[in-house]
Amino acid sequence: MLPPHRVVIAAFPGVDLLNVTGPAEVFSIATRVAGTARPGYTVRIATAAGEPVVTASGIRLMADLTLDQVHGDVDTLLVSGAVRVDGHGVEPVLDGGIIDWLREAAPRTRRVASVCSGAHLLAAAGLLDGLSATTHWRTAARLAADHPRVTVDSDPIFIREGRLWTCAGIASGMDMALAMVTEDHGPELALATARTMVMYVKRAGGQSQFSVPLTVPADPGDRIDDLRVWIGEHLTEDLSAQALAGRLHVSVRHFSRLFLRRTGVTPAAYVESVRLEAARRLLQDSSHGLAEIAALSGLGSVESLHRSFRRRLATTPAEYRRRFR
Repeated sequence: MLPPHRVVIAAFPGVDLLNVTGPAEVFSIATRVAGTARPGYTVRIATAAGEPVVTASGIRLMADLTLDQVHGDVDTLLVSGAVRVDGHGVEPVLDGGIIDWLREAAPRTRRVASVCSGAHLLAAAGLLDGLSATTHWRTAARLAADHPRVTVDSDPIFIREGRLWTCAGIASGMDMALAMVTEDHGPELALATARTMVMYVKRAGGQSQFSVPLTVPADPGDRIDDLRVWIGEHLTEDLSAQALAGRLHVSVRHFSRLFLRRTGVTPAAYVESVRLEAARRLLQDSSHGLAEIAALSGLGSVESLHRSFRRRLATTPAEYRRRFR
């Protein structure tokens, strides 16, 4: 029988516990479900000096090896993320030692992945240049601003670009790990693993179903922030780029550049996300019909409502209401 897939999870002080233990548990359950008939996974935690690290929850994680001891046939390398919360919002923690180590370790690894804000570490190491990537919706705009050569999409639960994988916030590391099990062993084992863990083998929708659209920290006096507040209060008005640029008395081209730089998304994408957020809340909290929800949210028609839900959440309004109301 082939040897088990070797998984190494790089950790450092302040990581979110589930960023590490979530994927590890998926690989562990998959190994147990697979039994002795086929190779499973071995999971090891690596830290800078092999020292225990205290996670964001205060729980201490023991390391199996040092970063320098990670060599040989590593199948999958996972990088956990950590954030710092202050008066300016949420900031990803950039561990310089991990970033330098990634530049050396990643080229000799078959599959490299980040969990949550770990994408900022991959990007800082230059591993995501020219690729699409995702991260937690609260730090996606920062990732786009800091790394313009990375195409950041804040909605998917995970993105695979060849051997590079990135995923959204915290629990989505388990979704990504299940997808890796599918790639390694096929959908039957992934489904059996998901059933054992009482989780979806493939989650419906993306991060938009959990996040609010105002994901960029507010900056008092900033014209774009003032406009974002106005948009949220006038969903049924003309919110085209031309109309919004007119409110700021600038050209459409200049406005689009300003908006993208400030928020990390285009004006059209932002407006759709705000309207979709309003529709989502109406589906959860009211008994309005679809036509009324489409009108109140500014999406206009039931057809537009369905298109937005399919494109952004990979589900239908009716299914969303059944699941989340």
